[in-house]
Amino acid sequence: MTDTAHASHPKAGFWTLALGSIGVVYGDIGTSPLYALRESLNHAAADGLTQEEVVGIVSLLLWSLTLIVTIKYVIFILRADNRGEGGTLSLLALAQEAVGRRTLALFLLGVAGAALFYGDAIITPAISVLSAVEGLELASPGFTNYVLPLTVVILIALFAIQNQGTGSVSAWFGPITLVWFLIMGALGVMHIGDDLSILAALNPIEAIRFVVIHGFGAFTVMGSVFLAVTGAEALYADMGHFGRKPIQFAWIVVVFPALALNYLGQGSMVMAHPETLENPFFLMAPSWGLLPLVGMATVATVIASQAVISGAFSLTQQAIQLGLLPRLEIRHTSEAQVGQIYMPKVNWLLLVGVLFLVFTFRSSSALGNAYGIAVTGTMVSTSLMAFIVFWRAWHWPLWKVSAVIAPLLVVEMVFLTSNMLKLFEGGYVPLFFAAMVGLMMWTWVRGSDLTLAKARAETIPLADLIGMLQRSSAVVSKGTAVFMTSDPEIAPSALMHNLKHNHVIHQNNVVVKVSYATAPHVAEADRITITPLDSSFTQVTVTFGYMDDANLPMALAHARKSGIKFDIMSTSFFLSRRSFKPAAQSAMPHWQNRLYIALTKQATDATSYYRLPSNRVVEIGQQFTI
Repeated sequence: MTDTAHASHPKAGFWTLALGSIGVVYGDIGTSPLYALRESLNHAAADGLTQEEVVGIVSLLLWSLTLIVTIKYVIFILRADNRGEGGTLSLLALAQEAVGRRTLALFLLGVAGAALFYGDAIITPAISVLSAVEGLELASPGFTNYVLPLTVVILIALFAIQNQGTGSVSAWFGPITLVWFLIMGALGVMHIGDDLSILAALNPIEAIRFVVIHGFGAFTVMGSVFLAVTGAEALYADMGHFGRKPIQFAWIVVVFPALALNYLGQGSMVMAHPETLENPFFLMAPSWGLLPLVGMATVATVIASQAVISGAFSLTQQAIQLGLLPRLEIRHTSEAQVGQIYMPKVNWLLLVGVLFLVFTFRSSSALGNAYGIAVTGTMVSTSLMAFIVFWRAWHWPLWKVSAVIAPLLVVEMVFLTSNMLKLFEGGYVPLFFAAMVGLMMWTWVRGSDLTLAKARAETIPLADLIGMLQRSSAVVSKGTAVFMTSDPEIAPSALMHNLKHNHVIHQNNVVVKVSYATAPHVAEADRITITPLDSSFTQVTVTFGYMDDANLPMALAHARKSGIKFDIMSTSFFLSRRSFKPAAQSAMPHWQNRLYIALTKQATDATSYYRLPSNRVVEIGQQFTI
């Protein structure tokens, strides 16, 4: 879910949205022709490459796009929207809602899909920019020594400008990427006539024949064939920003035809001129057009990388609001578009990961071995969660759900198996990153549950405290005090510490719990629930969607229409800042306890996260053992 997508106004016209989706949604999959066919052919060329093998591999590429992208995502998965939003965590929320509770299996599927996305977000910029800059080697062998340094410079510059926001440049993503697809299609048309027998690849029998003839050997090729569909998840992830129909239209009318023509053209050229196997994409260009094509490819890969980076920001924001990660700093880079966000820690961690891959693998061919596992894993988790949604939420009969999902799962499992064969050749990289992210999510959820349980055990019910205050002689101060809590049934620790040390209670006390719905957005009219407890205490639940901006003062200002007394200039926000220490005896293993405490230190303060005015915030420290 990319923040670049938010640059498109939700009320924009169909053609504007379709053009925008070409740049943001299809930026990643649009760079696959740079390396997908090349790597597939190279894996099959160990014992020489026949024309029938070229036709079979191109057929595999075309029908993988048809089955996974067109049938699975464009026809079926795009219908599984969560109030108009899509993506792995949206599908998880839909599946949990359909089941009626958060099951361990669904939780693990959602976490696995989200975690694997981060592996994809690290690999995509590295392989895309490397593959584009490598085109310089064809212009002159003297450029070979400059490929790596130039790639590093481009990547550092890309990540360095993230804090400026992408709104000013994202308007160009669609037009530039449209030109890119038109160029790819035109290059394909120029070379299809090199050997017209390539048109046999349009017949799926050729793909099946290749697999049958090569048997187990076809698995290594299919791992590279899968590179053609990387980026397919973006169709679903960005649905809320562009809408189902513009995304479908862009794929059917522009993207798929351009990709198909280019793969057919590459295959035809290799059949007629086997020496072009070295880099068929760039060798499709006439000699005078090689450098402009390299430049255009570099721009296209930067756009593809931008979409993945900003997608990581959006996914992280959703994970935070769904309680899977600690609160991290979120900077809003646009006053007009809420979705334009920048997350410093996520940005620089991604850059470190990307540069690590570039210096470790040093070529797009080597990185190709690492790419497929992350994407196939995400797709398998999406299919399994979609099975639950189609069956339990849409009430499809089991046979119908199985008829749709089972064949897709079989194809995806074949691709996953083929990619796992490259585990020790680089495939371990996305699994390692995904495992680290998944471990952090699991630790954060488990530690947060334990913290909440201990806090509840060590305090008193809010109703009991109110009864005690009615009989006490505490000093009453004018104004309103807002106490934030994760459990509205118990007395907030900041309230208890304020009473204990200052012996003061405010005239109006508002106990606020912020919760997040399984819906992406919650209307302002439905965002506030107010429960008066007595003349001086009010319990308020503020519910945001998991894609909403958690601006608490604005939400409370709207609550004045419901009768709550709120004046920002006479309101103080009391927050409890916990300092965690490991307990001698903990329900978590020692290493996980330490990891949870480390994660709490990475969390940004509630003042920044909930957009509270810093001059109205009082923080009270508390040591907490877990």
